[in-house]
Amino acid sequence: MSHLAEAISVRNVTFKNRIIKGAMSEALANYEGQPNHLHFGLYEAWAKGGLGCAITGNVMVDFRAKNEPGVVVVETERDLPALKKWADIGKQYGMVQLIQLSHPGRQCPKGLNKETVSASAVPFSPLLATTFGTPRELREEEILDIIHRFAEAARICEKAGFEGVQLHGAHGYLISQFLSPLTNKRQDQWGGSIENRMRFLLEIYKAVRAATSESFIVSVKLNSADFQRGGITEEEVIQVFKAIDDAGIDLIEVSGGTYEAPAMAGAKADKRKVSTIAREAYFLDFAEKVRKEVKCHIMVTGGFRTVSGMNAALDSGACEFIGIARPLAVETDLTDRLIAGQDVRYAVEQIKTGIPMVDKMAIMEILWYAAQFKAIGEGKKPNPKLSPLKVFFHYAKNNVKAVIQGRVNSRKSA
Repeated sequence: MSHLAEAISVRNVTFKNRIIKGAMSEALANYEGQPNHLHFGLYEAWAKGGLGCAITGNVMVDFRAKNEPGVVVVETERDLPALKKWADIGKQYGMVQLIQLSHPGRQCPKGLNKETVSASAVPFSPLLATTFGTPRELREEEILDIIHRFAEAARICEKAGFEGVQLHGAHGYLISQFLSPLTNKRQDQWGGSIENRMRFLLEIYKAVRAATSESFIVSVKLNSADFQRGGITEEEVIQVFKAIDDAGIDLIEVSGGTYEAPAMAGAKADKRKVSTIAREAYFLDFAEKVRKEVKCHIMVTGGFRTVSGMNAALDSGACEFIGIARPLAVETDLTDRLIAGQDVRYAVEQIKTGIPMVDKMAIMEILWYAAQFKAIGEGKKPNPKLSPLKVFFHYAKNNVKAVIQGRVNSRKSA
């Protein structure tokens, strides 16, 4: 029997199979960051397709720090009824749901928020500096407030009925910004040594665990590397994995890259070793190294396309869960098909508009799939041939609207 079909328990929660939908940006919320019928329709489609677990796209813990228009924000119990309805969808079909809690730090387009903050005031590379401004360095009391916000959001998610949360510590978001020496130049207890740079993550974990019950799953997504010169080293990454494992984390998802070096989107795929390509997953080799160092469950996401490749990864012992992301955007029934022994139907390639600046940013790896999610949420079928250029111009138009609306609301509250 395929390993993919095997059930497994984390704490007292049973995952009916080993396939987890990795987080992808949905961009379906309104300006206020509220979930709606589009989220319900999208996640019900995946649940009906047999998915064992779904990790949501970014859910922000601070309305003042949104990474994009349309992102869900959980600060208070304001949207508890809608969150409960979302959580109930998973329960109806036996699909575990983890809310991905995140703070973007400096990774916010100019004009979307009043300001951007980070571990340190480090600007983006010249290519991205036109889109992302230089952040302000966080003060000590602000760091403590963000830690509290993660814990409060997790408490609300548990009250709504979700089985757990995932802390987004990868892809250049705020936790990742604290971990990386490229973006953390602090000289206090939150910067310098790897022990200090990982303090933010560990304090968030402790606060989340204290705010939730023993049965609540707390997971984290971490980079195997920044894929940038001067970034966090492999030795430091392993230290982080060991420290969060010792603290009691339930599940670590292995990923990699940032907006400036988007390895998570497969941008480095052509530079991988032949042996790695044959094994499909981008980060499986690193997962094997970490497996020897940690006791918690491991999930590998990125690059899996065949049943044999997925089963081989599980059989190797490198991971207990297979993360699937982009293929599920065009095949909502993919889980049932994989368990039946059928491979991914559509080859996933980099989405390009033909506009060099846009394509180098890999932003279409988010936007094109978000357009598919909206269609699915509306009860339509996804379109594998959807025009990337059309999607980009639609996004640009809506982003300008969001910026204008944000400025209007700021004036009203002033």
